[in-house]
Amino acid sequence: MIALTDAYAEAERITRSEAKNFAWGIRLLPEAKRHALSAVYAMARRVDDIGDGDLPVAQKAERLAEVRDRATDPAAYPDDAVCVALADAADKLPIPLAAFGELVDGCEMDLNGRTYDTLDELVEYCRCVAGSIGRLSLGVFAPPLSSSEFGRAAELADALGVALQITNILRDIKEDLSIGRVYLPKGDLALFNATLVELPSGDLDPQDGALAEVVRFEAARAMGWYDHGLQLLPLLDRRSAACCGAMAGIYRELLDRIAADPSVVLRERASLPTKDKLRVAVRSLVKR
Repeated sequence: MIALTDAYAEAERITRSEAKNFAWGIRLLPEAKRHALSAVYAMARRVDDIGDGDLPVAQKAERLAEVRDRATDPAAYPDDAVCVALADAADKLPIPLAAFGELVDGCEMDLNGRTYDTLDELVEYCRCVAGSIGRLSLGVFAPPLSSSEFGRAAELADALGVALQITNILRDIKEDLSIGRVYLPKGDLALFNATLVELPSGDLDPQDGALAEVVRFEAARAMGWYDHGLQLLPLLDRRSAACCGAMAGIYRELLDRIAADPSVVLRERASLPTKDKLRVAVRSLVKR
């Protein structure tokens, strides 16, 4: 049996190391909620690592089935540090562990090489891999709301997840294509007469600006999801709102930069400097 303090320490270590953007927001939470959200992200990281790893597809499928069991029933695995932390967090807070099953569903879509014809199809994927995290996080924030108010909060948390995932898709467009993944809806590419093609240099073919227009188009859509999802903040307590605002703010600022210069993501993975992440995090805390 792993000691609870050691379990949470391991979850926080994983979060600081692997979830660098989210870690800025998590630091703004009081200790108990910081521990709980670290446990959620440590388990989510495990799912992502399997999906993005180098194992053969069949082995990935087996590992995903195993992690689905651990994430949705963590108390059954007392020798797994992340499970111990997650089980304790779910015992104390209304964390919807079933949402981890949706995260695994999204990773299985990647395993099957799924592509997306329309925005609605892409949003389904985004809700699985990121909206699920928004709803899990809301369980950690645990705002004292009525059932109807909580239902609205869950929908807004889901929308924020969609916004963050579209931002991720635009940030990683080049890297994803290199491993055979295409998330941009086929209908949107066709709208601008664009395709995703890698040049001999490794950059994506800009096609006389057509691909940049697709990136701006998707960025504008993501902004709409942010505008909707950020209506969640007034429903949260000050520290939870600061955490959520910092995480969303870092990604939204990244999206602003991508929209301002789409050519960046055709060459490399876009990112924000640490000083800018710190600025966003501090601003989120001060504004609450």
